[in-house]
Amino acid sequence: MLNPRDVTFVPATVSGTVAPADARAPLRDARGRTKRKLRISLTDRCNFRCVYCMPETPQWLPREQILRREELLRLARLFVTELGITDIRLTGGEPLLRADAVEIVDALNTLRPLGLERVAMTSNGVRLTRHAAALRAAGLDDLNVSLDARTPEVFHALTGGEVEPVLDGIRAARDAGLPVKINSVVIRDHNEHEVLPLLDWALSERMTLRFIEFMPLDGRGYWNAERVVGENEILDALRTRHAVSALPQTDDPARYFTVDGDQRFGIISTISKPFCKRCDRVRLSSTGTLYACLFSAGGADLRAPLRAGADDDALIRLVRGHIWNKEAGYAQRPGYVERPITMHVLGG
Repeated sequence: MLNPRDVTFVPATVSGTVAPADARAPLRDARGRTKRKLRISLTDRCNFRCVYCMPETPQWLPREQILRREELLRLARLFVTELGITDIRLTGGEPLLRADAVEIVDALNTLRPLGLERVAMTSNGVRLTRHAAALRAAGLDDLNVSLDARTPEVFHALTGGEVEPVLDGIRAARDAGLPVKINSVVIRDHNEHEVLPLLDWALSERMTLRFIEFMPLDGRGYWNAERVVGENEILDALRTRHAVSALPQTDDPARYFTVDGDQRFGIISTISKPFCKRCDRVRLSSTGTLYACLFSAGGADLRAPLRAGADDDALIRLVRGHIWNKEAGYAQRPGYVERPITMHVLGG
C-alpha cells in the first residue's frame, strides 16, 4: 500500500499557467470550459457485448480494483461541494450489475442540499424490471436506455442480447415514473435502416430519441470512417417521411430537432460535427481514474492517493491539475486513441 508521504500532488501547468489555486473556484480547463457534469462508472461488467463498446472476450477486473462505495461517495462529495459539479450520471459497464447501485443513488441524494441538482443513469435496460421502482424511490431523476434496433435479429447482432427484456425495462421505468431517453448508435451496414422505425416508435411512445454517430471507442478495433453514418445522412433519411426542423444549439452534446412541428429528437454528432468547444463533463472510471475527455489517452489515478490516505485538499488539487490540462478534444485529434482502458471500464 502507498504511504501518503510518498505521493506528491502538484498543480499541472499549461503554457506557463497553472490551475486556479482557489479551492472554491469553478472546475475549469485552460481553454475556458467549465465542468458541471460528472459521469461515474460503477462497474466494468456488462451482460451485453455491443460491437461499439465491448471487446469480444472481455477480461473483468478484479473487484479490489473497482472503487468501493465509500470511496466513490467521498469523491462524489468533493466534486459537488468543492468543485462545482451539479449533475452526476452513473454508467458502466452496466451499472445495475453492481449490487449496491440503488444504495449509491440513495447516498448521492444526500448531496442535494450541498449543490447536487441531478442524479441520472445510463443503462442497457435489462435489469430495470426489477430495479426501476427502487431507483425512483432512491431519488434517481432520469434514465438513458440504449436501444440500437427494434428488430430482434438486428439488435442481437449489435449487442449479443435480446430486445424484449430491454423494452420491458423501458416500460418498467416509465411505470415507476422515471423519465426515459433512448440512445441509438448508428453503424453503416448494421442498423442504418432502423433509423426511421426507431424514430416512429419513439414518437408513438412520446419519448426523446437520440441517434449517436459511431465513435472510435470500441474495444475490438471495429471502427472506421466508412462505418460512420453522419448527422446529415441521418437527417436525410428522416426527412423522407417527416418534416424536420433544427432547434437552437445548447450546451447539450446532442443537436436537437423537432419532428412534424411536435416532438423532438437529437443527434450526437461527435464525428461529423464535434462539440468539444462546449464540453462541460468529466469522467471517473470504475477503477477510480479521472478522465478529462472521453478520448483522453490517459487519466489521473485518484484511487491510489485515496487509499493511501490523501486528504481532501490533496485530492482536489490533483483533480484541478488534471482537468486544467484537458485536451481540445476529438476535433483536434480524430480517430482511435491508443490506451489500455476500453469503454466498458471508462463509461460512456
